[in-house]
Amino acid sequence: MLFLSLLCVCGLLLRGDAQDRASLWRGNDRSGRCQYTFTVPSPAEATCPQAGGPELDGLKARLGVLEALVAQLGGKGVQPRGGQQGAAARPQPELQEALNRAVAERNLLQGEKERLQRELDTLKLRMEEMRRETERLRSRPCLSQSPVAAATATQQDWGRGRPAAGSSQLSHLMTRPSRQGDSSNPRDSAWPHGAQGFQELKAEVTEVPAPDGNVDNTGCGELISVGDPVTHRKADNIAGKYGVWMQDPEAVSPYGASMLWRIDTIGTEVRQLYGYDDMEQLSKGFPSKVLLLPDPLESTGATIYRGSLYYQRRLSRTLIRYDLASENVAARRELPHAGFHGQFPYSWGGYTDIDLSADEKGLWAVYSTSKAQGAIVISKLDPHSLEVKRSWETSIRKASVANSFMICGKLYTVASYAARDTTINHVYDTATSQLKAVSIPFKNKYGYNSMIDYSLAQRKLFAWDNFHLVSYDLRLGRQQAN
Repeated sequence: MLFLSLLCVCGLLLRGDAQDRASLWRGNDRSGRCQYTFTVPSPAEATCPQAGGPELDGLKARLGVLEALVAQLGGKGVQPRGGQQGAAARPQPELQEALNRAVAERNLLQGEKERLQRELDTLKLRMEEMRRETERLRSRPCLSQSPVAAATATQQDWGRGRPAAGSSQLSHLMTRPSRQGDSSNPRDSAWPHGAQGFQELKAEVTEVPAPDGNVDNTGCGELISVGDPVTHRKADNIAGKYGVWMQDPEAVSPYGASMLWRIDTIGTEVRQLYGYDDMEQLSKGFPSKVLLLPDPLESTGATIYRGSLYYQRRLSRTLIRYDLASENVAARRELPHAGFHGQFPYSWGGYTDIDLSADEKGLWAVYSTSKAQGAIVISKLDPHSLEVKRSWETSIRKASVANSFMICGKLYTVASYAARDTTINHVYDTATSQLKAVSIPFKNKYGYNSMIDYSLAQRKLFAWDNFHLVSYDLRLGRQQAN
């Protein structure tokens, strides 16, 4: 019957007016079957717009097939129109391959992005190191005499067969004893022994601002401010997460005034003391001397003063004075009633019960006792015998502060060891026995500061912050006249 109907329609079209136009549409119906439709517009309807019709139905059918493909590829749960099923609803191999390529390219781009981010982080670290090196070079002190005068003195002295008296490095190299192996030092073999020729030197003049009338960095004024931390070295391994580094303010032969010392304090048998000729060798990690202490050391409270290392023996309240020149114990004494091995530490822990330091007034011990019930006790020690000469009991709870240091007979406490921006919050003056609250900004750059001590040799603070050896510039107020 369908075939006959089509023939009849075709016959009508053939007999119709030649001006009439017949249209043929082919498309799927809602059930997915192929449908052919012939349309012959009448003269009255030839100009009417057509709404819907088989063409629109065909588009809807194709849209249903595409929605089925998207639902199967993306897993979004979109249902095809008209219940389209079968082979037309399954994803074509070409579309699946294109999806796989897109996923692979996305993963490749993600990996490239991560690689570039790592390179960016590395560049930032290198920029930070270069900035710190620039600050270190800028902070170097000027020579006491002009370059031309120094060069002239050097030439004249070498002509007489001896080093210049004004050169600390030359005198240091020439006076160090042979028992330390300096004759094999590669720097000695590089010294120029040939004939000295004429050398033209140029001196540069730098403007230096006038000193602040309220600041006294040579006397014993009260602390005004602490500068930003300057990093000198990062420890090589886990043993250097905590530690102590020092410089003798009154160095004794055979070691020069520029000698620095370092102890890594992680471990149960801390006994190695490393010596470095100067700050540059410390930064490079090239020790010129390694000493093995006779008794193990506890925590980060050691200090160096007048040619001796002062430290607390592990698991005891015994203080030891170790003579650096003879490499022997020169004195040994218990600190009366002092807590030890975690009884009264600073807030960060680390068995920091006894903290030794040296300043303009002498040698000090900061600790606590059972009688003081955890409050900080300050004792002035005899540097030869380690005998307690006088003590002060404060009202500062030792466990409530992160660390402390002595400057000009005044005890300063730091509020936090981990906060990047913290404060120096207390000052106790042993001359007046007065405690005062202060708020001096202080930075823990690396977030775990386990040692803070005043270096009388450089009039700076030395600190050990999470593997890093750092220093801080200080500003002291001018001493008031009595």
